[in-house]
Order: sequence, then structure tokens, then C-alpha cells
Amino acid sequence: MLEGNRDKILNRLKKAPQDYPPGQPCSVFMPDENMDREQMVEKFKTLLEAQTGVLHRVKDKDQALEALAKILKEEGVTQALASTDEAVADLDLPAWGKGKGFEITTQKDYSSRDDFKKAAFETVQAGITGADYGFSETGTLCLLARKDMPRLTSLAPIFHIAVLPLDRLKPTYEHMVREVFKGDAPPSQTIFITGPSMTADIQATPFKGMHGPQKLFVILRES
Repeated sequence: MLEGNRDKILNRLKKAPQDYPPGQPCSVFMPDENMDREQMVEKFKTLLEAQTGVLHRVKDKDQALEALAKILKEEGVTQALASTDEAVADLDLPAWGKGKGFEITTQKDYSSRDDFKKAAFETVQAGITGADYGFSETGTLCLLARKDMPRLTSLAPIFHIAVLPLDRLKPTYEHMVREVFKGDAPPSQTIFITGPSMTADIQATPFKGMHGPQKLFVILRES
């Protein structure tokens, strides 16, 4: 019976006309594409907060450091691990931390991967990174893993604090794809973060912070 049905289907496919008209290009309407900067910020903030993330919008370097100090103090953080990517490089976090009573290290302070891994999982309470992109359509951050942006810095500590330059806030994922994957050397990993880490048990009850950061803070920096 099954064999006969298969033959019938194959025969119908063989007899089907082969001269299909050429397809028409598909037009997808993306309302976020038409947003201005302030609309993108507002939508990003709304969706980030819907996932229990916290946004601090600041004007410059000084305000970014003020916001960072406030977060670290309020969360009781004394030790943090920082990336050295472009978005945070000018903050000079290790030196700044010494003057504020915070011990902030980078991957360069560890002689081996095992030492770095142990610090990320067991020693520090917070990971501080830049963010390569933010997407207003979902309130998501994008981090491109590389030497100055180790994955564990954003994934292992209890708190993740991301510094997002305002000009890196994009309407949709497509903007990032067009910019990042047009060359011959794409990143080895692309990390998308929408709120703190979340998982669910066998009964589908969701838990935030079960594996990875329990809280996510974003410092949106205008300059």
C-alpha cells in the first residue's frame, strides 16, 4: 500500500508542468527600519526591561563611570573582570577601580586559561564588557567573541555590565549581519544576550540566572 502511494506521488510530480513563471522578489516590511534614534532607544529600553535588564543612559565617559560605580556599589561587587574591547578601552577600568575600591582585572592579568576560567567562575562577581551591537527590535545585545572580548567575561560572573555605544544601536539583526559577515574573516562566535540567562526545568517553569548572569545592566553611552 505504501509503495503504491509513493509511486502515485512520484508520477504526479513527473507530470507536473515544469515551466513555472519566474518568482517575484519578496518584500518584507520591517517597521523598526523607519524608527529614529530616540524611538529605537525607547523600544530597546522597554524590551530590555521586559526581560528584567536595567538600562542606564549616559552622555560621556565620566557619566559612564559614575553609572558603573553606582551599579557595583548597589550590587555589593568588590571584584570584577573586564574585557579590553574598544567600547570600554578608554575607561581604563583597572586603574579606575583602584581609586574607587574595586579590584578590576582583565584577561591579560592571568598567566593561563585555567586561571582566567577560575577567576570568571569563582572569584569575581561581575563581568564588564563592551557591546558590539544592540537591537531595538528585541532589546538584545550582540558581542563578537575575540581576543579582547573573551566569552567567559560576559557569561560566567553573577552580574554582566555591558557598555553599548549609542551609534552601535541598530533597528534589526540584519544591520549587524550586513556589517559583520561581508568580509573574509567573520568572528568565531557571535553571542546574543536578551536579558539575564534563563532556563526552565522539566515542568517548563522558567528560572532566570540558573546558569550565567543573574542580572544584566546596560550602560548606553552617547559619546
